[in-house]
Amino acid sequence: MGRSVLVLNQNYEPLNICNARRAFVLLDRGKAEILEHGDRYLRSPSMDFRLPSVIRLVYMIKRPRPKVRLSRKEVFARDNYTCQYCGTKSKDLTIDHVVPRHRGGRHTWENLVSACKACNHRKGGKTLEEAKMRLIRLPYEPKASSYYILQQHLETCSEWQKFIPEWELVGVR
Repeated sequence: MGRSVLVLNQNYEPLNICNARRAFVLLDRGKAEILEHGDRYLRSPSMDFRLPSVIRLVYMIKRPRPKVRLSRKEVFARDNYTCQYCGTKSKDLTIDHVVPRHRGGRHTWENLVSACKACNHRKGGKTLEEAKMRLIRLPYEPKASSYYILQQHLETCSEWQKFIPEWELVGVR
């Protein structure tokens, strides 16, 4: 029953991921319909039920868009694993505060960039002007797409891909 189920809004927009038990409750109460069945079964003494893989709500849910979590991994992914000072592509990067924290800089998307160790050491606790450095691209907060919400499940649940808009799969990390 711990199988993941993709929940689509009434307009087929990916909304959430729930477990099979929650999906059965939504189906039983008439709040959802099955679009895709999974490859597993729930067996009772008298019946077998195919576990759903994708369900669609019969009513529209309005909810705010999710936000991308601020983490090292997400900053590196936003910057395409590239130092934002010298342009070196590497997996061995550090996080740099554009405006140093001891100078009032905050720990926000707009103040964090990926930097190689050499550039981060060269900049130190200075501002960009003091260090005579400049950014290749200004930092920004990335938008969360349906792909962002579902990416960790797409490898194991390939049947979900047809429910993700094509434009969200283009240019993914």
